[in-house]
Amino acid sequence: MTQVVETRETAAPATAGELLELVRTGRAATRSQLRALTGLSRTAVTARVSALTSAGLLQIGEELASTGGRPPGALVFNRHAGVVLAVAIGRSRSQLAVLDLDGQELAADSRDHEVGVGPDELLPDVAGRLTALLQDVAPPVLGIGLSLPGTLDSVRGLSIGSPVMSGWDGVQLAPYFGEVADAPLFVANDADVLARSELLGGAGVLDDVLVVKASTGLGLGIVADGRVLSGHLGAAGEIGHTTVDAAGDLPCRCGATGCLETIAGGWALVARLASETDHHEQPVDHVRDLVALALQGDSFARGLLRDSGRELGEVLAVAINLLNPAAVVIGGDMAAAFDFYVAGVRESVYRRSAPLATRDLQFLPATHGDRAGVVGCGALALDHVLSPVAVDARLATGG
Repeated sequence: MTQVVETRETAAPATAGELLELVRTGRAATRSQLRALTGLSRTAVTARVSALTSAGLLQIGEELASTGGRPPGALVFNRHAGVVLAVAIGRSRSQLAVLDLDGQELAADSRDHEVGVGPDELLPDVAGRLTALLQDVAPPVLGIGLSLPGTLDSVRGLSIGSPVMSGWDGVQLAPYFGEVADAPLFVANDADVLARSELLGGAGVLDDVLVVKASTGLGLGIVADGRVLSGHLGAAGEIGHTTVDAAGDLPCRCGATGCLETIAGGWALVARLASETDHHEQPVDHVRDLVALALQGDSFARGLLRDSGRELGEVLAVAINLLNPAAVVIGGDMAAAFDFYVAGVRESVYRRSAPLATRDLQFLPATHGDRAGVVGCGALALDHVLSPVAVDARLATGG
């Protein structure tokens, strides 16, 4: 059988950061493989590998206490060379984590907070909780990934359009974390980090995926050719605020009327269930309460979830026709009732999408379940601090 060897298409010399990327992603494990992939000379590869090992980012197989059967001279990415912090902030809950450079969780914390809390009230508490999580962590913090609902400016590190997080727009977020660690802050919206969680460490096997955040609100993360697409202003995937005829003139929390969320968002479903005062006895204050009822066998709650999935599917079908994904991943609070919710999504998608677009289409639950958001925040930080450009800059400064 003929072996196909992947080769580098660009004529520019491969940098140390690019070599680390090849090892970290499993495409190379020896110096000879790096030479074959990059076209670099033995001397050039040795020099770059030496720089990476000196920085602690690479280890040589025979230098490790246990090589796990690795051949002599094998190159191993050192996941213990640093950590990243993950901060997933939602309307009523904040999830925090410390992760190693492979995205493995080392410490975590999750707490509910008051709906409508502002950054001055919440973020000092978040910073204190992160500091506590870091007490027993030795490696340096290389980066912090943070998510919020709505649209975020990744360059300036702030929210520029969040209908559910009043008081957060335009607020510089990085200063709140200055005393936690001397590390850069990276921000993205909650649907984007959900999509990134599917790509972390090769957890997802598909390169073209639509990732739905079905919770209090509705959002869409887009993975195309293995990359997360955020759009021109970072506003790609705002599916929840698409105007739909079925919503009529219903007012949305974003200030508009007729948005998909008014008939399919978790907040709208909770309001409908709460209006059924004779239907249930236990309080329903959040979509998680509604999901719990559905899992307990409540037929009305199950019907609401299926109806929500059906309405989402009407809009999602357009995205499926346009992007031809291999799978639709469902995350967020409503994903805990996956079967009921996806039954409605499938119904509309198969009715409204082109046959070819749905021929091999899969519907899957989020790989990391309830932790997908915070895992995605960690992935956001890792994508930046381990990028070839960032690694090369770190080596150049001796960091």
